[in-house]
Amino acid sequence: MKKICIVDYGMGNLRSVQKAFEYIGFRAFVTSSKDEIEKAEAIVLPGVGAFDVAVSNLERFGLVDVLKKKIKESLFLGICLGYQLLYEFSEEGNCEGLRIFNGEVKKFPQKENIKIPHMGWNRIKVKGNSKLLKGVDNQFVYFVHSYYVENRDKSIVSSVCEHGIEFDSSIESGNIFGTQFHPEKSGEVGLQILKNFGGLL
Repeated sequence: MKKICIVDYGMGNLRSVQKAFEYIGFRAFVTSSKDEIEKAEAIVLPGVGAFDVAVSNLERFGLVDVLKKKIKESLFLGICLGYQLLYEFSEEGNCEGLRIFNGEVKKFPQKENIKIPHMGWNRIKVKGNSKLLKGVDNQFVYFVHSYYVENRDKSIVSSVCEHGIEFDSSIESGNIFGTQFHPEKSGEVGLQILKNFGGLL
């Protein structure tokens, strides 16, 4: 069975992602080794925390170049911060990302009765025929974030969600997938999403 590589760059929630994949029957391992990442056929980049700290950690671990290369070659899933890192720029720390996609990471606007961070369960609306989100339209998934991605290319957006504004909650483009929500914390729906991803291997 092929293994799923979960990238460790010091930004949290890695074991829960690994356990979720293993629970549904996939082999997954956590690594910060460039050699292991280089050989991987499927890569997951999770992450919780600040964008600028994440970029600094990727640079410190020497993972920026190998990730940029492998994101374009291998089956790839970015989760939460790992999704946001795919973009050009974030308002969080005024920092450049990996620049895989055109777009910016912006802070949710302050609105009455809207709490920031966006934390807890919310419903996603799937757009088009999503391979990652097959069978989960209109379902609730789990979010924890204060910043959201604004995609310039809306054709890659696979779902949207409402929290004061409508925002892009997931994307897919070829072999690359990203979710603002946490599939590993989203119960049966999240496990189905991870199963859909693993099934593409």
